[in-house]
This record gives sequence, structure tokens and C-alpha cells, in this order.
Amino acid sequence: MISRVHGSILQGIDAIACEIEADVVQTNATEPEIRLVGLADASVRESISRIQSALRNSGYRWPGPKVTINLAPADVRKDSAAFDLPIAIAALVAGGQAQSDLLDEFVIAGELALDGRVRPIRGALATAMMAVATGRRGVIVPIDNAPEAAVVDGVDVIGVTALADAVGFLTGLLDIEPTTVDVNTVFAVAGKYDVDFSDVRGQESVKRALTVAAAGHHNILMIGPPGSGKTMLAKRIPTILPPLTPEESLETTRIYSSRGLLARGQSLMATRPVRTPHHSSSSAALVGGGVVPQPGEISLAHHGVLFLDEFPEFNRTTLEMIRQPLEDGCVTIPRVHSTMKFPAAIMLVAAMNPCPCGYATDPKRQCKCGSFVIERYLARVSGPLIDRIDIHVEVPPVSWKQLRAEGPAAEGMTSQQMRDLVQRAREVQRRRFGSVSVPARDSEDQVVSGGGAPEGDSVDAVSSPPSVSTPGPVNVQRGGFHPGPAGEPAAPARPDSAAVDMPASLHRSAGTITNATMSSRQVRTYCKLDAAGEALLKQAVTELGLSARAHDKVLRIARTIADLEGSDRIESHHLAEAIQYRRLDRKL
Repeated sequence: MISRVHGSILQGIDAIACEIEADVVQTNATEPEIRLVGLADASVRESISRIQSALRNSGYRWPGPKVTINLAPADVRKDSAAFDLPIAIAALVAGGQAQSDLLDEFVIAGELALDGRVRPIRGALATAMMAVATGRRGVIVPIDNAPEAAVVDGVDVIGVTALADAVGFLTGLLDIEPTTVDVNTVFAVAGKYDVDFSDVRGQESVKRALTVAAAGHHNILMIGPPGSGKTMLAKRIPTILPPLTPEESLETTRIYSSRGLLARGQSLMATRPVRTPHHSSSSAALVGGGVVPQPGEISLAHHGVLFLDEFPEFNRTTLEMIRQPLEDGCVTIPRVHSTMKFPAAIMLVAAMNPCPCGYATDPKRQCKCGSFVIERYLARVSGPLIDRIDIHVEVPPVSWKQLRAEGPAAEGMTSQQMRDLVQRAREVQRRRFGSVSVPARDSEDQVVSGGGAPEGDSVDAVSSPPSVSTPGPVNVQRGGFHPGPAGEPAAPARPDSAAVDMPASLHRSAGTITNATMSSRQVRTYCKLDAAGEALLKQAVTELGLSARAHDKVLRIARTIADLEGSDRIESHHLAEAIQYRRLDRKL
């Protein structure tokens, strides 16, 4: 007897449909013969022993002495423990121990423990999106993965804790309510931070530069001696960034789900992620890779912040690999038979000392490095990479008076004040480029107000548990997500029941949404200068030796500064501030 069960194959951050077939032949052989075909790797082949134990300990038996299991399509590599549950169910049905009319309606995925418990898997969100795109009614997944799968509208998500639960549901002996998630509640209860820019004493000029960077989504490099507050400042950047839109939240969650980095029971990433890889990280860890390519740190920072502390200490080859993602907003990993692309629309925040000892710019500490040593240190970061970083800002040491000062004046700008400026500037850019609106944190119909990344990944963010319930299916009004066509990301639903069409890829293909992503043609259109501005820019390009890329970046930054001040025109003082943010161009 042959049985067929629908499963999924995780490739990168996407899931593709897989059919699991089981054929049981009754013979007089005393030794069991089990064949697993369909390009299964070691982790899938080893699952047979695990599945046999799970069946026995769940009250079932292995179906027969001769069992053939086929995983189709046969030309795609299978390397996930998520095949345990569908293989077990296919074997039971083929052996006559279970019968169900629901097998063609559900996609099944889950790892089995020896006692029959169902363990969490990677990529449950992508599996749910694939199920809807291929016309399936729902998915059967581990209970811990049910909340993330339930954010997709139009799919019944059946969370199971054990093999017996899945069999009972499929045979009609057990009634399991579909898991639902109130997406709006997930966003509403998130976004609480236990840090604030008011914690930082002094450094008002750096706060200004960070406000400009956040407003225009510009990359920024902070240069200063040890202890000046570079890391402290970087950790507070998420508190001033605009909240994630529903589209951005879904894209980010999809990446974390594919790596298995969502917290247990977490449904969505509701705040912008912050990744802080160590300077000893390998190229594959930073950019992504592997036999079956997986997203690296730069993709895990998608729609968020990638903070590279001790910038020159990173391997130079590793740093050079982020040049293309900074320009294109995606990572391309070629393989012999295919090319994998991962989204990487990040805000790069880098920090470095001015020299190896760190005190070249400290007025009270003597630098022990000679000019040649300093030049060699700065040369660890290539000119082309520095050229791609929009803003270079010096972080000076903090004086005793600034450290011990008290009161509102000593605190300077707070995160709320900076965030308000950023929000207004982003709204100007939204109107300019005709992009999707950035929801306000304090509006009554707020959709996004932040959230928590997995522990250890989001810097100083207080995450809240997701709101998970089972009273009824997720509908559009409650913020369910509508999957797009097969192979495309899902789109969150608007309150008026109109689904939002997502781009054909998760990369920076949705058009310009911030000043930092303006094309050269858009720069010429939206960054016009008066005669005084033209003269100032000409002087800067001539004396600093700015490249064509740096020329455009100066204009983009000036456009952001003008937006922060509510000015339609770029004035000379906007341009002057933008030029002074190209600090390293004077040294390289």
C-alpha cells in the first residue's frame, strides 16, 4: 500500500513543497528492509531509528519488514529533521494503522523525540506561507512553532505536542482548535526599552549625527578613544528608529524563523533587530554561507542595525564582503547549481579607535603610535568600504563636569525627542517617494510599536510574550498576513481587508523609501542646490578629493538634514553639516 503526505523543504528562507511517499510490502523476511530515497542527507537518513522508537513508544508499530520511503522532488537535497513527523505518518497510513481524508489538505512538519514528543523546527513561517500558496488548507507543526505560523492568514495552524496528537487529529479522534495570533496585540505590547539616550552624558554632537543617520537610514562610523561612549551610543540607536511596518516585521521574522532563532512561542519580530558580531567572526558567519546556505549576521540585521565594534580588527577579507550588500541591500551566495539571495537592507553602525592605542584624538592622554602605525591601522579598512559609509563622526572623551552633571540640561536629547525628529523626517520621505506609511507609536490605530528579538540578539530591548489565543481564525481586521504567490513573501492585511502586495523578492526592490536609497537620478531631482551651495560643494569635492559616490552621499545627507528641519530646499548650512560628516575623506 502506498501513502502520500505533504511536507516542506527549507531552502534559505523559503520553503518549497515536498511529497513524502511510503510503500509497505509484506514479506516473510525476518530482517527489516528500509529504503529511504530522494537525495536525503545524513540527518534525514538517521531519522529512521528515531521514528521507529517514536512509533513504538507512542503505541504504534513499524508497518512491515520492507518499507520504501521516497522524498520528492528527488533532485533537491533534504537536510532537515522536520521530515520525522510526515515520514512517521506516511508509514502508519501505508501500514494500515491509520486512515485519513485530511492528508491532502495539510502540510506536516516536525521533529520527533524517542518518546514521540514533537520538537520545534526551523522555517515554520515559510512552511505556512508555502501551504497557502500551494492551495493547502493548513499545516500541522510543533506547538512551539504554531504562533509564528499562525500570523499567516488563510491557513489552519494545528499545533501538536506529540505524534499521537497528529495522528488523532488526522483520523478525527482528537479535536484540536487552530492556533491564532492577534498580530496587533503583539505589536502593541512590544517596544519597551530599558535604555535611553538621556543616559549618555555629553556627546550632543554625536547624538545629532545619529539622529541624521536614523532619519535617512544612513550608515555611520564613530571614531573615538576607548571609554568615550561609542558602544553605549550604538546600543541606544534602536530606541530612535521608526517602528517596523507589518511588511518589514514579516520579512525579518521569516529570516529568524529559517535560522531557528525565534524564542519559544514567539510569533513575530516586532522591533528592529540589532546584531553585534564579534570581530573574530568568519566571512560565512557575517555574510552567510554553508553547504546549504543560511543567512548570516548581515541578513539577521535586515531592517535593523548591524553594529561592528572594533571595526579595523575584523578580517579585511570579511569586511570587503559587506561592500556589495551595503549597495544592493541583499547578499548573493553563488553555488554550483544555484545562487541564493538573502535580504540585507541594514543600517551599518561601526565603531573604531583612531589608532591602535586609542588615544590619538584624546587631548589628555598621549598617543604612543607613530604616524606610520596610525596610517597602517586606518588602512585595515579599505577606502572603497569607507566610501560606502555615509557619516563619519568623532566621539570625543567625556569631561568630569559632563559626567557628574545632573538635571534635564545634563541629559541632553532623550530618545523620545530624537525619535520624534526621525519620525517626522521619515514621513517627509514617505510623501516624497510615495512609499508605505511609517505608523506612529502614539496613534490609536497603531500597528507597530516595536517588539523583542531573541534573547542575546536585540540590544537592551525588553521583549514581551506574544498574544496567542484559539477563539477563532485570524482575520484581516486583526492583522493576519496574506501570503503572496508561490515563492513570494506574504503581505500583511490592511484594516480595510485589502491585502498588501509584497515585492517579488525580499530585497531592496520595493523602490526608494529613504534618502539613503536614492538613485543618482533621484539625487539630481531632489537635492538641487542654490549658487552658494554649488560653490560650497565644489570646494569640498576639490579640497577633500571626494569620489562620485561620496559626492552623492553628501547630497543625500544634506537632504536628510533639510528634512529634519522641515525645509523643502537644501540650504548652505545643511550642506556644510553634511560635508563635515565626511571626516575620513580628509585622511584617506
